Amino acid sequence: MREAHLSCQSLSKSRASSTDSPEKSASGAGTRNLHFQFCLQQALRMKAVGLLTLTGCLVTGAESKIYTCYKLAKIFSRAGLDNYGGFSLGNWICMVYYESGYNTTAQTVLDDGSIDYGIFQINSFTWCRQGKLQEWNHCHVACSALITDDLTDAIICARKIVKETQGMNYWQGWKKHCEGRDLSKWKKGCEVS
Repeated sequence: MREAHLSCQSLSKSRASSTDSPEKSASGAGTRNLHFQFCLQQALRMKAVGLLTLTGCLVTGAESKIYTCYKLAKIFSRAGLDNYGGFSLGNWICMVYYESGYNTTAQTVLDDGSIDYGIFQINSFTWCRQGKLQEWNHCHVACSALITDDLTDAIICARKIVKETQGMNYWQGWKKHCEGRDLSKWKKGCEVS
């Protein structure tokens, strides 16, 4: 970036000396404007590269965890999700597969500006606190707590959603791919007897 700044600075000095005569032409002013635009574009590109590099460092610092079906089945069983709200373990495993692909840090920005977070894709507007005043935060949890490898808060919130809404109808992935289907393969495939 320093080199770009120096070259823009030296170019502007040489341009200024060649166009500072009493008979400044319109083309000289146009050249100066083009030069200024070029330097501004170079500076903005360098800032963008710096920001992208910084963003890349931050993102790699917060790596996602993608659970296996087997591990999730064990966690969900221990958390009492099997038959919670009348939904078998297969329903829960199937639903999170289609919602997040078992990815703890999955985030989906929706058309209304809200974000679905974590393995259960829990919405920021209704269920968690993202920082906006109009959010309801029914689960009394920060949205960032729903995208960690510790699934405790996410499971508690998912249970609340099932209890306070129409069961698992909250999740479109469940409605489209799991509802009314034989889900024994999910339980069997996850080696849970």
